[in-house]
Amino acid sequence: MIFSRVYFRWVARAGFLAAILLVLYFWHLSSLIEKRFSGRRWSIPSTIYSDITILYPGQAVNRELLHEKLFRLGYREVDDQKGMGKGEMRVSRDELEINLCDLDVPSRKRPGFPVLIRFDQCRIESIIDLSRNTAVPILELEPEELMSFFGKEREQRRIISFDEIPEHLVYAVLAAEDIRFYRHKGMDPRAILRAFFTNMRHAAIRQGGSTITQQLAKNYFLTPKRTLYRKLKELLMSLTMEFMYDKNEILEIYLNEIYLGQKGSVSINGIGEAAHFYFGKSVEGLTLAESATIAGLIKGPNYFSPYVNEEQSRHRRDTVLRTMHDNAWVSQEQLLSALSLPLNTAGFQVYGKKAPYFIDFLSLQLKELYAPEILSSLGLTIYTTLDTQVQSAAEKALARGLARLEKNNPSLNREEPGKKLQGAIVVMQPKTGYVLAMVGGRDYAVSQFNRVTQAKRQPGSAFKPFVFLSGLDAYSPASILSNEVRAYSVDGGLWEPQNYVTIPESRVSLRTALARSINVATVDLAVKVGIEHVVVTTEAFQFSTPFQPFLSLSLGAAEVIPLELARAYCTFAADGVLPYPLLFKTVKDEEGKILERRLMDIERIISPAKAYVMTSMLRSVTEEGTGSSLKNRGVGFPVAGKTGTTNNFKDAWFVGYTPDILALVWVGFDDGGSIHATGSSAALPIWADLIKAVPQYVSGDWFKMPPGVVKRTVCPESGQLFVRFKCPQRKEEIFLSDHAPHKKCSLHGHESSFQRFMGRFKDFFSN
Repeated sequence: MIFSRVYFRWVARAGFLAAILLVLYFWHLSSLIEKRFSGRRWSIPSTIYSDITILYPGQAVNRELLHEKLFRLGYREVDDQKGMGKGEMRVSRDELEINLCDLDVPSRKRPGFPVLIRFDQCRIESIIDLSRNTAVPILELEPEELMSFFGKEREQRRIISFDEIPEHLVYAVLAAEDIRFYRHKGMDPRAILRAFFTNMRHAAIRQGGSTITQQLAKNYFLTPKRTLYRKLKELLMSLTMEFMYDKNEILEIYLNEIYLGQKGSVSINGIGEAAHFYFGKSVEGLTLAESATIAGLIKGPNYFSPYVNEEQSRHRRDTVLRTMHDNAWVSQEQLLSALSLPLNTAGFQVYGKKAPYFIDFLSLQLKELYAPEILSSLGLTIYTTLDTQVQSAAEKALARGLARLEKNNPSLNREEPGKKLQGAIVVMQPKTGYVLAMVGGRDYAVSQFNRVTQAKRQPGSAFKPFVFLSGLDAYSPASILSNEVRAYSVDGGLWEPQNYVTIPESRVSLRTALARSINVATVDLAVKVGIEHVVVTTEAFQFSTPFQPFLSLSLGAAEVIPLELARAYCTFAADGVLPYPLLFKTVKDEEGKILERRLMDIERIISPAKAYVMTSMLRSVTEEGTGSSLKNRGVGFPVAGKTGTTNNFKDAWFVGYTPDILALVWVGFDDGGSIHATGSSAALPIWADLIKAVPQYVSGDWFKMPPGVVKRTVCPESGQLFVRFKCPQRKEEIFLSDHAPHKKCSLHGHESSFQRFMGRFKDFFSN
């Protein structure tokens, strides 16, 4: 009897101690859970987006590139005439009907709506809002997702709230994973017993008894390793979670956490990301059949994926739908309608960086502002300057151009991928510095070396505009230079520059010398103004590569980084302002708050008048000089530009611009081998292909003449004022006001009184 009382006392004490320990353990678990759930629940990668696309009536467009963009945005082409859901479109010869997705960018937000775009060939005739039957003056298409900064887990997810989840998706998940979710307290004995007998009957693991809460505990806090201790801890954590949190909150966390497939090396987590990956739409837009498909994936994402096995995926979807019907969550009519539908996925796309060279350079800029762990975990949204249509056009133009060169000259073909002929393109808006496109090489998979930002190459004649800019301090476009070959003493030896082709004239104007890229005359100008002055002039353009005051610099015998050369040319197109190359505009945090906004960083380094005169001379390059073949390549609008070719044809360049856009093209071998072609035959055709593919940036307008520039009629032979009846030719030329000629042509003499009278008489009757 005494033994019984002692035994009972010890059992009671042990039980009391166990209860205390259990309470303490539950308290420990609750602290652990609360800390995890109250803080940052997921590491969300920051996402990079392109710029928005603007469409308006009267705008010229490349319809092929526009359609490609819509497909990349996830719009799906349908033939159904009854109606279209969000993210769907119909394409005909003269019309494009789109049910727009929602737009949410820093500048504005707007819900999606249906529009009809009518075309007159390749120009937008009208844009109609079909929901209101009203004209739309400006239409903005949402930006494209370019890349995400992943952490080591490489998880991609879009966080959604419970209120965003359609009811049929909730029921689909319950049907697939936990029918009694809203009736149990974290553990479901019925499900455990059902799974036990099913597995015993089949002598294999066919069914699990875990609830959604238990799955969440395992995914969030535990390892997948199957042990009794892990299972017990999972059970206790589930009971604790159910005590601490509302059912809907638990389900929301679960649906944002659950693994739902693989996109190459990136895992798809959460139904928000799954909705976009499998069906190209937001969670709110999922149909009953689509919701059942996603819910069916939870059991085995890579086995039941419609991208892996469409038949298995459909069978699993139908099983979920029938379970929903058995639980009275869908009607018989809804069941039969959903069962009859095909899967209709958005189409599998392996995750990969778009515009990879652009993204790499952007990443360097971003890492000056944000640490890598912030970019990979805080879910920042980064809006860039990239225009994906221009990027696509640049990539295609470079690929075609290099293939064309190799076809025309088989000696350029090299079998080893890393040694093939290379090229680079950068496209900018001159007045803002926005980088619209960047192609740093022929194949990013073969070489990640960015030839736009990392290569240092000699610019050849593409450097000459800076020599002529230096000359404007004392000379004008009509001033005369010597084209007579002469030897110069350089470092104790003689240097005798030669022209690329024979130029018979012994004297040429500055305009002609630049237009025809005449080496001898360019060196003559450099000698006249002083090569030291040329170096000082170029310092204002902030080239990072040093220039030495050698006469050969006047012909481009120095190294430049292509992006810096493009930026320098922007100055001529931007009224004398040197812009900063901008790759991103705005950074937002998870809550939509703007963290960083990049404004135009500009610096005036030459006057608008000088910039206009330089642009005028560079237009002569494309109209009567080394770039005149543009007209034969379908470029009928005015362009200013300059070709460039280095010794032994190692580098070929063309930089061209209009008031709206500037593009630089470089072609060459990484090892400096000869490409046996000039800038006009190798780089210029690529530039022409690119610019013709982006008509939205070609208005055909030209630069307005600023104050400080005047026009005069001169004698081309002397550069002085034209004298009637004496000078054999006349030409209208522009001048800086301070350097306009005042003297009449000294080569052909002055007018007599009779000649002046006859000239005025002729002018009177001609007017």
